[in-house]
Amino acid sequence: MQNIIPTIWFNDNAEEAVRFYTSVFAHATTGRITPYTEAGKEQHGHQAGSVMTIEFEIEGMQFVGLNGGPQFPLTPAISFFVNCVSEDEINGLWQKLTKGGEVRLPLTAYPFSKRYGWVSDQFGVSWQLMLVDEMPPQKVMPSLLFAGEQTGHAEEAMQFYMSVFPDSKQGMVSRYQGNEAPGHEGQIAYGECTLLGQQVGFMDSGVDQDVDFNEGISLEVMCKDQAEIDAYWEKLSAVPEAEMCGWLKDKYGVSWQIVPTAMNDMLNNGTPEQIERVVAAFMQMKKFDIATLERAYNG
Repeated sequence: MQNIIPTIWFNDNAEEAVRFYTSVFAHATTGRITPYTEAGKEQHGHQAGSVMTIEFEIEGMQFVGLNGGPQFPLTPAISFFVNCVSEDEINGLWQKLTKGGEVRLPLTAYPFSKRYGWVSDQFGVSWQLMLVDEMPPQKVMPSLLFAGEQTGHAEEAMQFYMSVFPDSKQGMVSRYQGNEAPGHEGQIAYGECTLLGQQVGFMDSGVDQDVDFNEGISLEVMCKDQAEIDAYWEKLSAVPEAEMCGWLKDKYGVSWQIVPTAMNDMLNNGTPEQIERVVAAFMQMKKFDIATLERAYNG
């Protein structure tokens, strides 16, 4: 079971984006679609019955696409590594993902890889494609870029997250040398760790750039009970004004959604009336309260 699920905030074109990704990647599927309801319309501003979220999977990694609107343009602060084992695969993905997108680093040879490139696709989602000799445990992996005021905090953040989440362990770390990124020597050029059994990458920007974390990509953490929700909320939430509907923002600016698996079960199995009541209940919450959600579900 995947316990950290990236949610991508699209500008009301999540269905189009998911159709694009299922055409780009060899192994990609579409899952559950959850509609907006009348509940909370003054907050979300969307027509009842229109698509709120659409679940999808790319090469074994689960994602959620959210039709949120234009509030949070996507940035490359959170990108997704795709490990490729053949020239044909990486070239094919590059050709499709760069169409209508923006190349951040060209697809070519680098000291760390025979073939690598970084692109933001036509929807603004950033992908780092890497040719590897041997496939790691995850073909697709989220990566956090610490830039601007957060530059130099990648290692600290990695250690912090490993203290927050169980089933965590340190992975490889590669540091900038003085001649590679003047002024950034010793910072993390690339590192990775395991959180809740999943690999996550960490990078300090080697150049000065204003790339900030925002709600455009959040990380959804699935929780088995209220105690788990409370514990993560206490450890992670650092910006009270950002707390809403299970969302919080940590001290680095990374957005998380702390979600009970019980709520997903309600949305999966409920009648339209039950779903309406659950959505109406959680729209009023900051931190999710499972008991209140269950009362709403049961009427």
